[in-house]
Amino acid sequence: MKNFLLSLTILVSASLSCFAQKEQVTIKAGTIVPLEATKEVRGAKAHVGEPVDFQVTRDIIVDGRIAIPAGSLAKGVVYEAKRSTCFGTRGRLGIKIRNLITPNGDIVNFTSSDVYIKGNNRTPVSVVVFCLTCLPFPCGGKAIMKVGYEVDATVASNTTITI
Repeated sequence: MKNFLLSLTILVSASLSCFAQKEQVTIKAGTIVPLEATKEVRGAKAHVGEPVDFQVTRDIIVDGRIAIPAGSLAKGVVYEAKRSTCFGTRGRLGIKIRNLITPNGDIVNFTSSDVYIKGNNRTPVSVVVFCLTCLPFPCGGKAIMKVGYEVDATVASNTTITI
């Protein structure tokens, strides 16, 4: 009888927790979400359309509740990837940060959140070196986004999420 009552109590409490109402908060448009790169991306090796992950660096608090916990993943995509050349042209790397998926599966879209990295342009030096010495051209600077590169993403529109 004790086992039956214990089982019944556990079953009822589990059922009630399933029906418990989840809280919702609205993340306002323009909210800044600090992110950092989770892996190194090189302009010479990246391809347009390649996905890039970023991680939220601190909790985003809305109405006294954690709406976006630190460690949540944001998704980006490479839209430009150029390697530096031996004629002094700089490398370029462009990444558009698209959205973030909360632990409950809600999607928060970002706007105007790009990473654009350019290497050093060495074309003038390259031309002078070649004209004066006939030595090989110095290469342009490489475009590299290192692990831990920090960027701020901006929430695109008011977004209601479940916490």
